[in-house]
Amino acid sequence: MSTKLSEEDKRVGAYNFNQAAADIAANNPDRRTFMKAVTAAGAVLPVSAAVYFGYDSWKGNKAVKAAIIGVGDEGGVLIGEHNPEYLQFVATCDLRPSNQKRILEGEPNGPRKGFNKIYGKDVAAKIKQFSDYKQLISEAKSLGIEAVVIATPLFTHKDIAVECMNAGLHVLCEKLMARDVKSCKEMIASAKKNGVLLSVGHQRHYSLLYAHALEVVNSGILGDIKHIRAQWPRNNSWPFVPTEAQLKTFATGKDIDGKEFDIPALIDGWCKPVPKEDAEPFLKDPDALLKKTGFKSITELVRWRLYDRTGGGLMAELGSHQLDATSIFLGKVHPLSVSGVGGKFFYGKGKNDRESNDGVFTTFEFPGPNHPKGKNKGTDESDVVVMTYTSFNTNEFEDYGECLMGSRGTMIVEKEANVYLYKEKEKGPAAKKDDKGGKDTLVKVTGEGSKKPAMEAASTWGGGGASIAKAAGGPAWDTEIRGYRTEMEHFAYCIRRWQDLKQPVSYEKNSDGTMKHKDILPRCHGEVAMADAILALTANMAMAKKQRIEFEHGWFDAESPDAPEPKYG
Repeated sequence: MSTKLSEEDKRVGAYNFNQAAADIAANNPDRRTFMKAVTAAGAVLPVSAAVYFGYDSWKGNKAVKAAIIGVGDEGGVLIGEHNPEYLQFVATCDLRPSNQKRILEGEPNGPRKGFNKIYGKDVAAKIKQFSDYKQLISEAKSLGIEAVVIATPLFTHKDIAVECMNAGLHVLCEKLMARDVKSCKEMIASAKKNGVLLSVGHQRHYSLLYAHALEVVNSGILGDIKHIRAQWPRNNSWPFVPTEAQLKTFATGKDIDGKEFDIPALIDGWCKPVPKEDAEPFLKDPDALLKKTGFKSITELVRWRLYDRTGGGLMAELGSHQLDATSIFLGKVHPLSVSGVGGKFFYGKGKNDRESNDGVFTTFEFPGPNHPKGKNKGTDESDVVVMTYTSFNTNEFEDYGECLMGSRGTMIVEKEANVYLYKEKEKGPAAKKDDKGGKDTLVKVTGEGSKKPAMEAASTWGGGGASIAKAAGGPAWDTEIRGYRTEMEHFAYCIRRWQDLKQPVSYEKNSDGTMKHKDILPRCHGEVAMADAILALTANMAMAKKQRIEFEHGWFDAESPDAPEPKYG
């Protein structure tokens, strides 16, 4: 991302990142517990995610019995990535027959493997399917269900999660946490009241790639970071031309709100045709949709991301991931302000019309380490990091990812799959004659003891450091790097650890505000996830109001009733 890198640029950048990660680990005794030296190769390689994230003692535990509510696109990804040794799914729930069918059969290519492939058809056939989540909750005890994974449309998250937690079930809810900040706080309160785990699916918290990228950032070798650029460009502007066979599977006639079912004009993952098998049950009994589910039409059910009431648009679906990554890199500090421009610039009448923005450009101000609100609690109010996030639906020439620009180097995280590191060229009388910078410069990291780590030009390729990024020729969808599986494994581990302690889950805090039991709580528990939701939701408000909004402390306090919505809509 950022600029289009050549294959040679990528090769150099990947080498530099891997070498830096290895050099930093070798010079830091505290990190050696997470890394192992391979003497013969003269390199340092990362250990498994289970060791890195502290749940390698799983052996001997029984898989946690679980149910999943919402088995559409994201639910299919989670099922496709879960480890049956940690989570055993015994029930599913979804309003749409087509989703219930796909969660069993999977898809030919991609991450949605389906239960038939993961468990085998005989075992998969025994998984109980529900269309009403309340009925699933009522039968959870008889089915032995201990935990629920929620991957439903955004505006349903709070109600389903709270009802599950009130029933004593642990919850892993997909991101964004909820449609408004008040609902996030209600979910946190419910987890505390019922003594259960609440985890939210910002999977970058469990990505080894991001974990090692954070180590490089924390080493200081990038220098003073003042700008982070993140983006997720997509192009859904091509005509949709269904086959005759496909046309026969699409709903025709009128939806329950009186509007005609339409066929999308463009190829668009958010604006899909309405399957006939999903429409027919609700056309026969419209009250089943309106009164029992909260959806106003079958089209809204299928295309919920297009509506402001049911979804959170680009900031919730895409931007939240990269806002989360930015806050991780900056030490999970809360931002100072946000402003931006967003709108429906491309889609419209007769062209996949929608309420949600199809283009956004936002600017966040975060406190730098020496700002009074930064991680060092300094006194320099001018120490500010500017982060920009952009997503448009008409051009994907550049890859999605994050680009961190420091005074001594640049780090690019590309497509959740690769990290590239480049050195800035040294200037001034103290600059070494052969210490170049740029995309073609190989580097090593020097500095030990009290000397601060720094990048220096390397004369040879050397050992190449830690093989952290996706292997050349490897699959585009890499489980170890993306963090979905790790997220669910750790969730199961935490459940078993609290059961071993024979006590309800505690969210008690130390005097410094950190979680007392952080080692057996999800890395993205409710309060962490709420901060990510606040960033995405407030950005939407700033664009709608066309004004700069300053973040308030009370919004991030789970015990405070303060929230941005009453003030900014």
